[in-house]
Amino acid sequence: MAYKNKEDRPYEKEYKQQVARGELANRMERQRARRAMDKTGADKNKNGEADKREGKDIAHVKALSKGGSNKDGVRIESATKNRSFSRNSKGGLTSETSKKERKK
Repeated sequence: MAYKNKEDRPYEKEYKQQVARGELANRMERQRARRAMDKTGADKNKNGEADKREGKDIAHVKALSKGGSNKDGVRIESATKNRSFSRNSKGGLTSETSKKERKK
C-alpha cells in the first residue's frame, strides 16, 4: 500500500509482523552475508560495496527458506539468475535449481 506521507506508514507494526512470520532472522542472515562479502572484496570506487558485487546478488547455496544458512555457503550471482527459481502459489521455492540450470 502506498502512503502519501512517510509518517503515516506503521513501521513498528510492520516490524512486529515480520518478526511474527519469522522473516527477521532470514533478513539478518542475508545482511550478514552481504556485509561479509563487502568486507573481503576491494572497493576502488568507495561506495561501500565490493566491486565484484556491484549490481549482483549474494545467493545462498542452500536457500534460507529451505533451511540453509551462511555456513552452507554463498556465491555471487546476477539478480536474474538468483531470482529465477520456480515458485509455488504461496511464493515459496519449489526447486533450488532454475529451469536454465536443469537444461544443461
